[in-house]
Amino acid sequence: MSAAELFLSSDSLNPIDMVETLAAHHDWDFDRMNEDQIAVAMEGLWRTYSLSLALAPNEHMLRLICTFEMDPPETTMPALYETISRANDMVWSGAFSYWESQRLMVWRYGLLLSEDQPAGIDQIERMITSALSASERFYPAFQLVAWADHSPSAALDIALAEAVGRA
Repeated sequence: MSAAELFLSSDSLNPIDMVETLAAHHDWDFDRMNEDQIAVAMEGLWRTYSLSLALAPNEHMLRLICTFEMDPPETTMPALYETISRANDMVWSGAFSYWESQRLMVWRYGLLLSEDQPAGIDQIERMITSALSASERFYPAFQLVAWADHSPSAALDIALAEAVGRA
């Protein structure tokens, strides 16, 4: 049974309820913080990513933040910021930033909601998988710049190369 079919049995249109349904359906670890916020942990190829989704009713927005810890050496920060900027030029569905005080790489996305057309569970699932996909796609480039002394351009070229098969 699909997540959409599971959710159709519910009367709720609350996007956070939909995220909880998705998390349970996919067996993701989650913690419902309150009525308007949920935290989800998702295993990726490179690491575990922390997602937080929050409903901002005053802004009619569902906010998604996908984070992973990153503590690069101070000397690599200018190159890392350049890599983030270049990565953001390659994506349209959100943006990376680096929260220095928390030492976190962050993927941010805001889904504007309409009172006439609420978000659907398929749209929310796509939003979550897009965040994970972007994080997985660019994680190697951030690592190469921070710890392997690669230039932003070279790191992005290596990280974005399509691999065929597995070693």
